[in-house]
Amino acid sequence: MDPVTRLGVVGCGLMGSGIAEVAALSGIDVRVAEATPDALEAGRRRLTTSLDRGVRGGKLSEEQRDQALTRLSFTHDLSDMADRQFVIEAVAENRDIKADVLRTLDKAVEDPAAVLATNTSSIPVVDLAVVTERPAQVIGMHFFNPVPVQRLVELIPALITGADTLQRTRDLAEQLGKQAIQAPDRSGFVVNALLVPYLLSAVRMVESGSAQPEDIDRGMELGCAHPMGPLRLLDLIGLDTAQAVAESMYEEFKEPLYAPPALLRRMVAAGHLGRKSGRGFHTYDA
Repeated sequence: MDPVTRLGVVGCGLMGSGIAEVAALSGIDVRVAEATPDALEAGRRRLTTSLDRGVRGGKLSEEQRDQALTRLSFTHDLSDMADRQFVIEAVAENRDIKADVLRTLDKAVEDPAAVLATNTSSIPVVDLAVVTERPAQVIGMHFFNPVPVQRLVELIPALITGADTLQRTRDLAEQLGKQAIQAPDRSGFVVNALLVPYLLSAVRMVESGSAQPEDIDRGMELGCAHPMGPLRLLDLIGLDTAQAVAESMYEEFKEPLYAPPALLRRMVAAGHLGRKSGRGFHTYDA
């Protein structure tokens, strides 16, 4: 199959901007969509800031940054995805929102063989594929945050995903310099099925007063050689995202270990979402 040269990314938050950055640095023409002009401008700034940080850190040359910027274009109209060969949605981890985006992309993207990928971290892919008229071209492509650093991508074919779609998605992951694993189409896939119960257990330790966040994180970092403790990782993921993932997994399996603890729900309700809000289990500079 020919390499993907025209990629669409819907959503320019932490995940979407990371995917767009990696693709642009890989030589792909990338069109990024956001819902509103304000969100689009925030996403553009996020991308530019990240590329500038790469130059300051010596990971990119100024020429690499400038070339990547020329490959990026921005829109708040999904009809502008008409000429894309492959589109990845990276919007909020909400079944209805993702379904609406995929339904709209299905009508907007003109190439009937184009792949529509979802970056969901927990929603069964088949539930999203069936809202389109091209379910064989819908697949899960789950990146990890921060996308420019994390090398893994989970590929999640649904029961109705075509073999060509899976191969094209695997090829794109290689184009982006990622390593792919294939995961089952069940909520949580491989990584989150193992990770989420661990993270929620750390929240329950705080909730019960058994240990303080600093001690839990330091214990796992120094005692288990984890690069980041579970509560700092939750702050990085975003507590609202973690709650949505846990709810999706609990809905599918009804296992208590997947149920979001009350403390997590209260923190999300209070707006203590982690790094992006400046406060979660730890506090951060704005």
